[in-house]
Order: sequence, then structure tokens, then C-alpha cells
Amino acid sequence: MSLLSSSSLHSNRVVVAMSGGVDSSVAAALLVEQGYEVIGMMMRLWSEPTACGAGGVNRCCTPDQMADAQRIADQLRIPFYVLDVQEPFRRTIVDFFVREHEQGRTPNPCIECNRQIRFTYLLNRALALDAYYLATGHYARVVAENGRFRLLKGVDPHKDQSYVLHVLRQEHLAHVLFPVGGYTKEQVRELARKFHLPVASKGDSQDLCFLGDGDYRRFLREYGQPASPGPILTREGREIGRHEGLPFYTIGQRKGLGISTPEPVYVLRKDVAQNALIVGTRAQLGQQQMTVRDVNWVVELPPAAPITAQVKIRYRADGVWAQVSLQANGRVQVHFREPVFGVTAGQGAVFYNGDECLGGGIIAESE
Repeated sequence: MSLLSSSSLHSNRVVVAMSGGVDSSVAAALLVEQGYEVIGMMMRLWSEPTACGAGGVNRCCTPDQMADAQRIADQLRIPFYVLDVQEPFRRTIVDFFVREHEQGRTPNPCIECNRQIRFTYLLNRALALDAYYLATGHYARVVAENGRFRLLKGVDPHKDQSYVLHVLRQEHLAHVLFPVGGYTKEQVRELARKFHLPVASKGDSQDLCFLGDGDYRRFLREYGQPASPGPILTREGREIGRHEGLPFYTIGQRKGLGISTPEPVYVLRKDVAQNALIVGTRAQLGQQQMTVRDVNWVVELPPAAPITAQVKIRYRADGVWAQVSLQANGRVQVHFREPVFGVTAGQGAVFYNGDECLGGGIIAESE
């Protein structure tokens, strides 16, 4: 990820990534109120040409959402542009989503979208307009201290989005604003009413915006390589059933396995080499250590010695205390104080010291 030079940028000009929702609309209104020169920009993202009546429209940029964003921009008297990002979005996010599933991993496309699209592609477009900042409606905070930047959780614990922002580095944080990160969701809605924005009561957007009907299994069948059925094995190697294709299962899944056992069994992992689904008891599902790859340290420098941190293994998961140790290959070894359930290759693992996001990476396959 490389950013354009910021030597000639206007420090008061900010591009706001607008979605037509309440969070980005309030972000734009707050920045206008604070005296910034604000430019609204919405990304047109790829979606399936036809998907269960979706009509080829990404759920993050439907015609209604574009109309709402344009209406907000007109009300705030700011310029508004639509940026066509369909091809880079498909190439870097959708193809990635399919490829990861084919490799037996369960990716979080929102993390990759922040890495490749929002805070690289879109941020560079903002800088190309001589803006100094890109602002979004994310619930997170950036604090500058002694020339460095800290990424903090949003004050609303139910809406905090720092987990999907762990890919940001110092060079990004210098040019990023999160205007709603210091508010709760209800306070943001109150601000929308204060600014007389017509989206004050609008519902939140959903993840996996490119799925026309939200069915990722159907999507993988249509856009991925044909999945091959294979054995369902116990951890000891005993075959107890057949699966329909590894991409259609998730770690920790209990229902829908099509097998009958004396006690409930869960998906423990996917063995791509054997095309086997490995299942076991809930106790066997628990793990006390994992390896994390592709680690980005928001704080720039990795810790010289093992640290104790709270680690989140999924967006909605609570942080779990663990020892985080840097390995010689740049990967990180995480050792939890007690077993955790649902450790899933391909998901993000994010490290926290209190409210501060130290960094994170991608959970590697079990060794």
C-alpha cells in the first residue's frame, strides 16, 4: 500500500466516503460544522449481474442509497461524486473471497476492502483531489501524540469497528478522520435529527455487500470452482459421513452436517490436502494457541519482547487475554490463558491494550 505525496495538499480539505447511511452523513455534517472544505464521494462497487432479483446492485450503493447521499450532499452544500470501483473491487475483494474459501479458509472481506479499496484506492483518490483527509463513518478514534498516531476503539462498545481497521498504518492514520467515533449510535442519530438529515432513522448496512441474497454458499457454487464431496473424519481419522464440499462449512458449525452421533460434534478444521472435514467434540474445538500471519502493527514497531494483550478472533467476539510473541519469520504466536472456541483460519486476529488497537493479522491454518 503506497500513498501519494502529501506535500501540496490542502490541510482543510476532506473527502468523506458517503454511503447514504446515517453514520457517514453525520460525519459529513460534523465536518462542515467544524469548518472543513468537504467533498462527498461514493464508491460504486461490483455486484452480481443478477442475483435473486437484486438486479446487479451492490447493497452498499443501491440507487436509493446514491439518491440519499446526493440529497445529503445537496443539503450540506458540498460537491458529490460517484467513483466507479467495480473492477478493482471485484479483482481484489470478490476474487479474494472465492479464492480463500477454495483454500479452506474463511475470510473477512471487510478487512481486505479496508486494506485494498477504502484506505488505499479511495484514500489515494482523495489525496489526488488535494484533500488532506479521508473521513469515514467508522466507529473508531485516532489520537495524535508526539508525532505518532494511536488507533482507539469507538466509544460505543456495541458499534466499535477498530477490528476491521487494524490494517491501517501510521501513514494512513495521518490522513484519516473518524468523526462519529466519539459518539454512541443513539447520539449519532440525535445529531442526524439536529442537522435535519432525512436518514436519521435509517437502518445499518450489512456485511458481504456483494452477495445479492446474502447466501455465500450459493455464491461460491456459482462463482467458484466446483466443490468436491469428501469424507467427514473424526480427529482420530475415522470416517463418519460425507460432506458436500469444504467451502460450504465453517469452523464451529454443528448443525447441517448430515451425520448422527451419540453426542454433538462440531467442525474443527478443514483438511484441504485430504479434502476432509474434521469434526470433534466441543472440548476438542477449544484452542489455547494459534499463529497469526500478515501482521500489521498500527503502532509501527512490533514488540521486542512478548506482551500480554486482549485478542479478538472475530469482529463480534470479546477480547481474550493472551500472550503475544513475535516469531523470527514475522508471524505472531498467540497463547491464550484458557481455551477459546471458533479459532478460524482466514479471520482477523486483532491485539488490544485497553482501548488501543496495537495491530493484527490473519489467523493461519493449524499446524
